[in-house]
Amino acid sequence: MGKVKIYLEMIKFEHSVFALPFAYFGAFLAEKRVPEWMTLFWITLAMVGARSFAMAVNRWIDMEIDRRNPRTAERALPKGLLSVSNVILFSVGSLAVFLLAVYNLAPICRYLWPIVVLPFVIYPYTKRFTSLSHFVLGLCLGLAPVGAWIAITNTVSMEPFLIGAAVLLWVAGFDIFYAIQDIEFDRRHKLYSIPARFGIRTSLTLTKILHVTSIFLLSWVGVRMHLGLVYFIGVAVTAILLAYENSLIKPHDISKLNVAFFTINGVISILLFCFVAVDVILGRSKIA
Repeated sequence: MGKVKIYLEMIKFEHSVFALPFAYFGAFLAEKRVPEWMTLFWITLAMVGARSFAMAVNRWIDMEIDRRNPRTAERALPKGLLSVSNVILFSVGSLAVFLLAVYNLAPICRYLWPIVVLPFVIYPYTKRFTSLSHFVLGLCLGLAPVGAWIAITNTVSMEPFLIGAAVLLWVAGFDIFYAIQDIEFDRRHKLYSIPARFGIRTSLTLTKILHVTSIFLLSWVGVRMHLGLVYFIGVAVTAILLAYENSLIKPHDISKLNVAFFTINGVISILLFCFVAVDVILGRSKIA
């Protein structure tokens, strides 16, 4: 059980709360109804497998960087609680779980799955050469609603990409927040991040722009798909929470960073999906 706890800590399993609602968002809107339970099961399994693979690969690739950073030096790999071979085997197993789920979803998923996995492998390297690494991370999570939509419909359309773009910008924004705490370390070790390159004040301004644009895209999805009042209330609540999140971080005070990064974004993710689900269920009952 101790070893299991170490693995779960390595992949931050509890933070799946960020990722799963994104996929459910796409799944529920794909046909504007509650998906079949087995389909939801396979989507959930795919998300858990994909995220576990992504986190394990990230920890492996960044092992030496994590060892030098005081904030991350206590992680399992730098501390020697897990070996490289342990993490590689875990990554292979997680990828196998993802592929098992993929092959039980829509047939088109069997051909498109490498597009989902590739950004997971690329992302850890991006901080070594570009400040756009935050957007690559956003892409990794933004693919969740796109993949779930395709898994439900077996087709590709514009709407899930709008949802995915909204998630991408939202995630990129709060990852910029998160990178502020490593600003001096990144500069000293020539790692790329927007805070390290442009400073805290500019980073906070950019995050606000990204989050406003994300709300615009979510609103556009609602208009384009003729969604109901409940959905738009959910978008409004999301906007209020994002505004509050942005108000917590000041150029001279980042003491509330963990609240902004972990707590509020988890709440937003769950709440927005709940509003989507209720809107879909109410819309379906009106049709019936």
